Formats: sequence, C-alpha cells, structure tokens
Amino acid sequence: MSSYHKLEAKTVQELKDIANKIRIHSITSTQAAKSGHPTSCSSIAEILSVLFFNTMRYKVSSPRDPSNDRFVLSKGHAAPALYAAWAEAGLFPTTDLQNLRKIDSDLEGHPTPRLNFIDVGTGSLGQGLSIAGGMSFVGKYYDKASYRVYCLVGDGESAEGSIWESVHFASHYKLDNLVTIFDVNRLGQSEETSLGHDVETYRKRLEAFGMNAIVVDGHDVEELAKVRAKLKHLRRRNRNTL
Repeated sequence: MSSYHKLEAKTVQELKDIANKIRIHSITSTQAAKSGHPTSCSSIAEILSVLFFNTMRYKVSSPRDPSNDRFVLSKGHAAPALYAAWAEAGLFPTTDLQNLRKIDSDLEGHPTPRLNFIDVGTGSLGQGLSIAGGMSFVGKYYDKASYRVYCLVGDGESAEGSIWESVHFASHYKLDNLVTIFDVNRLGQSEETSLGHDVETYRKRLEAFGMNAIVVDGHDVEELAKVRAKLKHLRRRNRNTL
C-alpha cells in the first residue's frame, strides 16, 4: 500500500489511549446502569477510535452538518461505546456517560436519533446495513455528495438474511461511498456464532457478492489506519468495501 503514510508513534499511542478510554467508559457506564453489553463494546473500541479520530470527516460543533460522514451502529447494543466515542470527541461531558439507561437520560440502551449526533436508531439487529445502504444510495445518486457512510455490523446479526440482502444491494448499485465493518468477536447473546472466528469464510461470502473484503486485526490501530489509505483507491475504482 504505497500511498499509506505510517502513523507517527505519538498518534498511534493517542489512538490506543482513546480506545482504552472508550473501553473503560463502556464498563463503568454499564456497571452504573447495572445492565448493558460491555463485551460487545470492548470488541469495537479500537475500531471506533480510528474511525472517529483518524478517519471520519465531521464537525463536532455541527453534528447535523450535511457534509459530515455518517455512522450507523447496526449492533445497537454496543451504544455505550458509541456514546463514549462522542463524549471523547467533545460533544458532551464524559461524566454524563454515568447516566446511561436512566429514566431521565437520553443515553438509552440503544442509539436513538433524538440525540443530534445519532443518525439511525438501531434497536432491532440486522437492520442497520439496510438503512446505511439507503443513505449511501441517496448520497451517491441524489445528493451527489462526497460524504461516506460507515456501518458497523456485529457477526451475530450477520446470520440474518437482511444483512446479505443489503450487501447485494450495495454491490449492485456500486455504493463506493459505503464502508461496512464486520465485528467478528465470535460471541452471540447466548452461545458462539455459527462461524466463530472463521474470517476467511466471511471474506469469501462477501467477495462472492462482489464486495472488496479486507481482513484486519480489529484491535491493531495501525492496521486499521492502513485501511483508510486503501479506501481512497477503492473509491476511485467504484468498489464497495467491507
């Protein structure tokens, strides 16, 4: 990947530190709420760190700016990690995270668009990628805008047919402004997922739909950052990325 500029050691450490903060916030907030899914949050900490602090284009002061990149957390039960990322970005005080799931708090157990920094409410699993695909379609063919749509999908919900219908839709319409991230953490609600850590099978299935599948260690911030450089090349070639 010749166009990739290696991150400075300081930047790498900053991203690692942010990931750890996201993970800690997720644990302390779910502990305060006496409910939640801290492990689902922990598996995406580095992903959110690199996305929100090294990849996505957005204005913290204007969350609804039409030029902002969009983010859809399809695995909505990991909302505490998303709230933590936005808090670390400066949208609201990190102390507010301790109000997670309280009756008078807007920080619900799943994301709600009542919050101006949430694009999509994702309570029911398997629906986020369908919505992200629609947003990408509008961005490319109607708005003709440069924003990207990032969608983070859980491996458990990838057992639902709606996910694969959405993958087909994205490939058919060449939605090169859509980046889908499969979080393969192996665990479902009550048991191991059907494919476990078999990322090679995920890759083959996605490529069979015409997608460009990149397998990366989701806890390695440098490897995650490298994907950013590759995305620019793939968009020029009109390719979808997962």
